[in-house]
Amino acid sequence: MMSIQRSDDFEKRSVHLKNLTDEELDRRFWELADKIVEPLIDLAKANTSPSIERSVLLRMGLDSLQAGSIVTKAVEHGLLGKGAGNIVLTYAKMNSLTLEKAVEELAVGKGWEALVSNFRGGDRNVARQ
Repeated sequence: MMSIQRSDDFEKRSVHLKNLTDEELDRRFWELADKIVEPLIDLAKANTSPSIERSVLLRMGLDSLQAGSIVTKAVEHGLLGKGAGNIVLTYAKMNSLTLEKAVEELAVGKGWEALVSNFRGGDRNVARQ
């Protein structure tokens, strides 16, 4: 069996840390940890998927058929990135509906054009500011 030797260069690589206190080391650790996960957080904020959005709707109390229907329609209308839960809440507010009634209407295909207009209009308003 062949053994792989690794040269130990820890002493050279850790020179810049030797004069730091425990508090400074702790702070440095958390700064680096934040830096490492920052791209993951950015990805999570900027991206979603149908399965994530279905999960959000299920946690809002929708049944799986309603959630699947709304997510499918959101994809068809190019609104998935707005968030399925946000879509339902926005539609309910736009039409002064209960969430249950908004879900019923969206799940059967009602109201999607108004939502597209609302969200796309909102995008233009944001761009003008």
